[in-house]
Amino acid sequence: MTEAPLPGARTHIPSLAPPRVERWVRLALGLALLVLAACTRGGSSASGGRKLALAPCRLEGLASQAQCGTYEVFEDRAAKSGRKIPLRVVVVPALAAQPEPDPLVLLAGGPGQAASRVQVLLALERIRRKRDIVLVDQRGTGDSNPLECEPHPLEAGLAARFDDTGAAERVRRCREGWAADVRHYTTPIAMDDLDEVRAALGYEKVNLWGVSYGTRAALVYMRQHPERVRTAILDGVAPMSLYLPLNAPHDGQQALEKLLAHCGKDAACAKAYPDLRPRTEALLARLEAEPARVRVPHPRTGVPEDLVLSRRAFLSELFSLLYSPEVASLVPLMLDRAERGEWAPFVALSVGLLEGQRSTVSHGLYYAVVCAEDAPSFDRAAVEREAKGTWFGPDMGLETLSVCEGWPRATLPPGYREPVVSDVPTLLLSGELDPVTPPAWAEEAKRTLSRSLHVVVPGVGHNTVGADCARTLMGELLERGSVEGLSPSCGPLSRPPFFTSFAGPVP
Repeated sequence: MTEAPLPGARTHIPSLAPPRVERWVRLALGLALLVLAACTRGGSSASGGRKLALAPCRLEGLASQAQCGTYEVFEDRAAKSGRKIPLRVVVVPALAAQPEPDPLVLLAGGPGQAASRVQVLLALERIRRKRDIVLVDQRGTGDSNPLECEPHPLEAGLAARFDDTGAAERVRRCREGWAADVRHYTTPIAMDDLDEVRAALGYEKVNLWGVSYGTRAALVYMRQHPERVRTAILDGVAPMSLYLPLNAPHDGQQALEKLLAHCGKDAACAKAYPDLRPRTEALLARLEAEPARVRVPHPRTGVPEDLVLSRRAFLSELFSLLYSPEVASLVPLMLDRAERGEWAPFVALSVGLLEGQRSTVSHGLYYAVVCAEDAPSFDRAAVEREAKGTWFGPDMGLETLSVCEGWPRATLPPGYREPVVSDVPTLLLSGELDPVTPPAWAEEAKRTLSRSLHVVVPGVGHNTVGADCARTLMGELLERGSVEGLSPSCGPLSRPPFFTSFAGPVP
């Protein structure tokens, strides 16, 4: 359900459900950007009851030291025997000499994003003043026995980068090389891991911050360990009724329609790109009839390369560009140039997104989760029904079914897909322009969360923490321990202005 492009200091990370199976974990999307500065001052709020040894460490993007350690769990938690998995654990200590006893725990996106590798880009100083921040790489990600499966290495070149065939075979070869029983890499098992780590760190209760797929993980933790949760923040909400990637074509089309409508109502955008919708439809029809044979300079090296671009690959990348309104502000320009046969802007945007995400994501964990928790619940007919009338079509769902065919079947708890019922104080945050977890999904989750507040942040895409309003609400929830008295709305915010040339928006 990662990564994601975040507003303000917003850059792109993995999201909940990008459109091609091979790229879904690149965007997150999930995903979650965390900005903290690890601090060696102050003391951990749980140091007295801590059973897990931590040592000073450095994380990429952190100016000062954090505290890192490893906690081992059985891969097969039920058997309590056999192979063990080392879980990477990071604590960023609170600034206060006497911090609050309950930390903020990040549940990262994807699925597949490593919490400890999320780039530190957004300041959450208000929260860090009083509370530890805890990052645990979920089993199968980061340094917790990662299920690596890089479908298109950057060094393979542009032709491989945009190849949209052979996903199932590539994943099968990856799976054969993993030292893992993929049946044990599900969300419920990972949340029991997290509770064990919580106890080892000496925290009686925690505050959860789930982002994108991390919201599913948070909901599962709330159901399995309700007595351990003080508050929850769900950003880019993926309730148990959202299936990856079954619902993505409809939600992505909705976001694309908003973008085209906003461009049409914006005088500068409409003037620069007249008739953008019918021209884009004509482009898609041409790609459907015959893939484009393209020669463009590689964005990193400048060396010209040849590639074949299908409608499917083009739409996959277009979906990805919708996650961040800042990136999406370039989409009308990109569509205009592509319709004219100029493909360099499209290639540059797509490759730029991939390069910024590689180090944070374990692609195999995406498949382990989706093939266990999502794909068994839908078939080809459901995929075609849900994608009907969208530009994105059924390809992403059909490819998922292909990859998951023959996947070892995991055991999920009875009623796993039932709505999570909880009275934990919960703040739900949605981006108005989110292409993968739009506000309607948060409204659905809210129905069974009796002490919750849903706030839609206007002008924002997938994940909201880049908006000042969202960070203020997060801080107030943690301070109060309740949603009572929190502002029910954010604003005024608007979509970033569209680029009308490579020089930028019209001043």
